[in-house]
Amino acid sequence: MTVLIRSNEAETLAASGVTLLADVPDTGGHLTSHRSVFQPGKEGAPPHLHREAAELFFVLGGALRVLTGEKLVVLEHGDFLLVPPNTPHAFEAAGDETAEVLFVLTQAKPRFGYYRLLEGAYRGETDWSEVAKTSDLYDNHYVESPTWQHRRQ
Repeated sequence: MTVLIRSNEAETLAASGVTLLADVPDTGGHLTSHRSVFQPGKEGAPPHLHREAAELFFVLGGALRVLTGEKLVVLEHGDFLLVPPNTPHAFEAAGDETAEVLFVLTQAKPRFGYYRLLEGAYRGETDWSEVAKTSDLYDNHYVESPTWQHRRQ
Protein backbone atom coordinates (compact mmCIF):
# COMPACT_ATOMS: atom_id res chain seq x y z
CA MET A 1 0.00 0.00 0.00
CA THR A 2 1.41 3.35 -1.05
CA VAL A 3 0.17 6.45 0.75
CA LEU A 4 0.74 9.89 -0.76
CA ILE A 5 -0.58 13.02 0.92
CA ARG A 6 0.05 16.23 -1.02
CA SER A 7 0.72 19.23 1.19
CA ASN A 8 -2.12 21.20 -0.39
CA GLU A 9 -4.54 18.34 0.36
CA ALA A 10 -3.64 17.82 4.03
CA GLU A 11 -6.10 19.07 6.63
CA THR A 12 -4.64 21.92 8.71
CA LEU A 13 -6.00 22.79 12.15
CA ALA A 14 -5.06 26.46 12.48
CA ALA A 15 -5.64 27.04 16.20
CA SER A 16 -3.45 24.14 17.27
CA GLY A 17 -0.89 24.39 14.45
CA VAL A 18 -1.40 20.74 13.41
CA THR A 19 -1.41 19.44 9.85
CA LEU A 20 -2.92 15.96 9.59
CA LEU A 21 -0.94 13.78 7.20
CA ALA A 22 -1.97 10.11 7.45
CA ASP A 23 -3.92 8.22 10.10
CA VAL A 24 -4.04 4.54 11.04
CA PRO A 25 -6.92 3.69 8.65
CA ASP A 26 -5.02 5.39 5.78
CA THR A 27 -1.84 3.37 6.41
CA GLY A 28 -3.32 -0.10 6.82
CA GLY A 29 -2.86 0.09 10.60
CA HIS A 30 0.86 0.87 10.45
CA LEU A 31 1.10 4.42 11.78
CA THR A 32 -0.36 7.88 12.18
CA SER A 33 1.54 11.05 11.30
CA HIS A 34 1.13 14.79 11.57
CA ARG A 35 3.22 17.94 11.42
CA SER A 36 3.01 20.59 14.14
CA VAL A 37 4.14 24.19 14.28
CA PHE A 38 4.77 25.70 17.73
CA GLN A 39 5.13 29.42 18.29
CA PRO A 40 7.85 30.50 20.74
CA GLY A 41 6.78 29.80 24.30
CA LYS A 42 3.81 27.67 23.21
CA GLU A 43 3.40 24.36 24.98
CA GLY A 44 2.72 21.57 22.51
CA ALA A 45 1.49 18.94 24.92
CA PRO A 46 1.45 18.59 28.69
CA PRO A 47 3.00 15.46 30.26
CA HIS A 48 1.34 12.32 28.93
CA LEU A 49 2.15 8.82 27.79
CA HIS A 50 0.91 6.30 25.28
CA ARG A 51 0.43 2.77 26.58
CA GLU A 52 0.61 1.19 23.13
CA ALA A 53 2.24 3.66 20.76
CA ALA A 54 5.84 4.70 20.27
CA GLU A 55 6.22 8.32 19.15
CA LEU A 56 8.87 9.61 16.77
CA PHE A 57 9.87 13.30 16.73
CA PHE A 58 11.82 14.79 13.81
CA VAL A 59 12.58 18.51 14.04
CA LEU A 60 12.10 20.24 10.70
CA GLY A 61 12.91 23.73 12.01
CA GLY A 62 13.59 25.64 15.19
CA ALA A 63 14.07 23.87 18.51
CA LEU A 64 11.81 21.78 20.72
CA ARG A 65 12.13 21.24 24.48
CA VAL A 66 11.08 17.68 25.31
CA LEU A 67 10.47 15.84 28.54
CA THR A 68 11.25 12.15 28.14
CA GLY A 69 10.84 10.19 31.34
CA GLU A 70 12.31 12.61 33.88
CA LYS A 71 14.92 14.14 31.56
CA LEU A 72 14.64 17.39 29.63
CA VAL A 73 16.35 17.62 26.25
CA VAL A 74 16.32 20.27 23.54
CA LEU A 75 15.98 18.94 20.01
CA GLU A 76 17.27 21.12 17.20
CA HIS A 77 16.83 21.15 13.43
CA GLY A 78 17.41 17.66 12.05
CA ASP A 79 17.29 15.89 15.43
CA PHE A 80 15.38 12.62 15.80
CA LEU A 81 13.88 11.22 19.01
CA LEU A 82 11.90 8.04 19.62
CA VAL A 83 9.82 7.86 22.81
CA PRO A 84 8.82 4.26 23.63
CA PRO A 85 5.40 3.28 25.01
CA ASN A 86 4.71 4.02 28.69
CA THR A 87 7.28 6.84 28.80
CA PRO A 88 5.99 10.19 30.09
CA HIS A 89 6.74 12.98 27.66
CA ALA A 90 5.80 16.60 26.95
CA PHE A 91 7.07 19.22 24.54
CA GLU A 92 7.12 22.92 23.66
CA ALA A 93 8.95 25.34 21.42
CA ALA A 94 12.37 26.23 22.82
CA GLY A 95 14.03 29.55 22.15
CA ASP A 96 12.77 32.55 20.23
CA GLU A 97 11.81 30.97 16.93
CA THR A 98 8.97 28.82 15.67
CA ALA A 99 9.50 25.07 15.97
CA GLU A 100 8.23 22.74 13.26
CA VAL A 101 8.12 19.01 13.99
CA LEU A 102 7.09 15.85 12.15
CA PHE A 103 5.47 13.28 14.45
CA VAL A 104 4.91 9.61 13.68
CA LEU A 105 3.21 7.20 16.08
CA THR A 106 3.50 3.47 15.50
CA GLN A 107 1.25 0.79 17.01
CA ALA A 108 -1.15 3.69 17.43
CA LYS A 109 -4.89 4.00 17.60
CA PRO A 110 -6.52 6.33 15.06
CA ARG A 111 -5.74 9.85 16.31
CA PHE A 112 -7.14 12.41 13.89
CA GLY A 113 -10.34 12.62 15.97
CA TYR A 114 -8.19 13.53 18.97
CA TYR A 115 -6.48 16.38 17.10
CA ARG A 116 -9.83 17.71 15.91
CA LEU A 117 -11.12 17.56 19.50
CA LEU A 118 -8.03 19.49 20.65
CA GLU A 119 -8.66 22.07 17.93
CA GLY A 120 -12.14 22.66 19.37
CA ALA A 121 -10.67 23.06 22.86
CA TYR A 122 -8.06 25.57 21.62
CA ARG A 123 -10.83 27.56 19.97
CA GLY A 124 -12.95 27.47 23.14
CA GLU A 125 -15.68 25.40 21.44
CA THR A 126 -14.98 22.19 23.40
CA ASP A 127 -14.44 21.91 27.14
CA TRP A 128 -11.06 20.45 28.15
CA SER A 129 -12.90 17.91 30.30
CA GLU A 130 -14.16 16.36 27.04
CA VAL A 131 -10.57 15.91 25.90
CA ALA A 132 -9.68 14.24 29.21
CA LYS A 133 -12.49 11.69 28.77
CA THR A 134 -10.87 10.31 25.60
CA SER A 135 -7.63 8.96 27.10
CA ASP A 136 -8.40 5.28 26.41
CA LEU A 137 -9.99 5.96 23.02
CA TYR A 138 -6.89 7.75 21.69
CA ASP A 139 -4.22 6.19 23.98
CA ASN A 140 -3.27 9.61 25.34
CA HIS A 141 -2.95 9.44 29.14
CA TYR A 142 -2.07 12.63 31.01
CA VAL A 143 0.39 12.30 33.92
CA GLU A 144 2.00 14.54 36.53
CA SER A 145 5.66 15.53 36.11
CA PRO A 146 7.47 17.70 38.66
CA THR A 147 10.38 17.92 36.19
CA TRP A 148 8.11 19.50 33.56
CA GLN A 149 6.37 21.76 36.08
CA HIS A 150 9.73 23.19 37.20
CA ARG A 151 11.44 23.31 33.79
CA ARG A 152 11.76 27.10 33.63
CA GLN A 153 12.97 27.75 37.16
